[in-house]
Amino acid sequence: MVSPLDGELLPLSEVKDEVFSSGAMGEGVAIEPSQGVLHAPADGRVVMTSPTGHAIGMKTKDGAEILMHIGMDTVNLQGKGFETLVDKGDEVKAGDELVKFDIDEIHSAGYIVTTPIVVTNSKDYEKVSVVCQGEVKVGQEILDLEGATEKEASTNENPQMA
Repeated sequence: MVSPLDGELLPLSEVKDEVFSSGAMGEGVAIEPSQGVLHAPADGRVVMTSPTGHAIGMKTKDGAEILMHIGMDTVNLQGKGFETLVDKGDEVKAGDELVKFDIDEIHSAGYIVTTPIVVTNSKDYEKVSVVCQGEVKVGQEILDLEGATEKEASTNENPQMA
């Protein structure tokens, strides 16, 4: 999976929201964005767009379910400073623009823009690994999802189980 934002990569544990920092939503990373454009982190389909533009969900061609949540408590802005560029059901390619957001406007309203990028079905993977740190650019690989999904694993014969 590639970075959907330009900015500083942070561990999910540093997100100032227990739901994300605890890993309850799944494994992933957070990015402190330097540019106000959220891009698709992989090829796939948009499965959820928040009416306020602050969150978007997608399912990748490989089956990963990704939630990207721009900022904390930014739902309270009721869409101010956000422009959603895609609709639920749209097919997207890695790098396609999904949401534009005004970092300065969000900050001036008293909110942070730290953006968690979470694999909500990370339990379906043997391992979710962060593959870089520090400054990242859109399109740079940030996460490696390893292993078959549970569905695939349950339908394959496992010689060790025989």
